[in-house]
Amino acid sequence: MKNISFFLIPKQDVVFLPKDSTIRQALEKMEYHRYAAVPLIDDQGKYYGTLTEGDLLWKMKNTPGLTFENAHKYYLDEVPRRLQNKPVRISAKMEDLIELAITQNFVPVIDDNDVFIGIVRRREIIEYFMSNYVCKIERD
Repeated sequence: MKNISFFLIPKQDVVFLPKDSTIRQALEKMEYHRYAAVPLIDDQGKYYGTLTEGDLLWKMKNTPGLTFENAHKYYLDEVPRRLQNKPVRISAKMEDLIELAITQNFVPVIDDNDVFIGIVRRREIIEYFMSNYVCKIERD
């Protein structure tokens, strides 16, 4: 079985946000890339959490006076996050990755110093196993 690095999308190819971004920056970046969730990274490069469209929607609903026009005055630290995508270490077992991918669209990957190094998307895992499953059926 492959190891986690086989599925890794490296940080430089991942859309993420610094945790000290504004709500407006998050909305614009997520809209531009058409992502419903993005990883948040702290100023030391460590994985901080995952921000979702739902988190932003609930923040806007529950914050009187918060509009798109003034969203640049509000920071992501003020946004409660309802979903916690758990990260996996690059050295973890594939079983750990698959267990997280069952409930997460992507799994953040960190190194031994907790520094964010990329993500593994559920899609690549499914595609890999599906292609191997089809190949096995064709051989049998």
